[in-house]
Amino acid sequence: MGGTEHLTVRREGATLVLTLNRPEAKNALSLPMLVGLYDGWVEADADDSIRSIVFTGAGGCFCAGMDLKALAGNGMTGEHYRDRLKADPDLHWKAMLRHHRPRKPVIAAVEGHCVAGGTEMLQGTDIRVAGESATFGLFEVKRGLFPIGGSTVRLQRQIPRTHALEMLLTGRPYSAREAAGIGLIGHVVPDGTALTKALEIAEQINACGPLAVEAVKASVYETAEMTETDGLAAELKRGWPIFDTADAKEGARAFAEKRPPVYKRS
Repeated sequence: MGGTEHLTVRREGATLVLTLNRPEAKNALSLPMLVGLYDGWVEADADDSIRSIVFTGAGGCFCAGMDLKALAGNGMTGEHYRDRLKADPDLHWKAMLRHHRPRKPVIAAVEGHCVAGGTEMLQGTDIRVAGESATFGLFEVKRGLFPIGGSTVRLQRQIPRTHALEMLLTGRPYSAREAAGIGLIGHVVPDGTALTKALEIAEQINACGPLAVEAVKASVYETAEMTETDGLAAELKRGWPIFDTADAKEGARAFAEKRPPVYKRS
């Protein structure tokens, strides 16, 4: 199991938990963090025993955005990290879920600050839980910058355009309740319990047929920008083969026998 000094990786049953671990800097993104994140997404995709991913931050904070000095490598030990970025110039975008979508469901567990690059990475996750004191926002325009992590494209597809433009153009903070009200997050829970709630959701996903779960996720994203006719055709193409799997037969058999199913990804 991987990880770096700024990114911890652990297993909770069939769930891989990736934790941004730089609390002294509000988990601002650094090169070791990005390398660890990328490796975590790759590990989750490669390991069939992993059925879901929970993405969170240490120290009561999710992520306060990019640390430009750390990304440049200033004061950072270990040439290995810069070598990784040099070998794959797209690595940081994959780490931030801009250029990579894991096939396993990704559940964000947010406490505290989730702003700038934090809110941009959030848009690459599938299900989102936040503590009631969490803060969201895209502050780039206030600094004369551009939210180049995908927000001008993704945000308007995930929440109503008027809310997306207000968030993008004002650079103001949003409370967890307001973020839930516009559809950016799905659950607001008491502070300190976001990870617990995210793991509960992950456990519900883990109990389902993994082939079915991954096909459903893929279909949702694949058909998002299609016409209804094209989308329905694509859904059938992806969905019908699931009915021929041993897991589908096991699901029906377990239901008839009133027992939990035992899925084997076959």
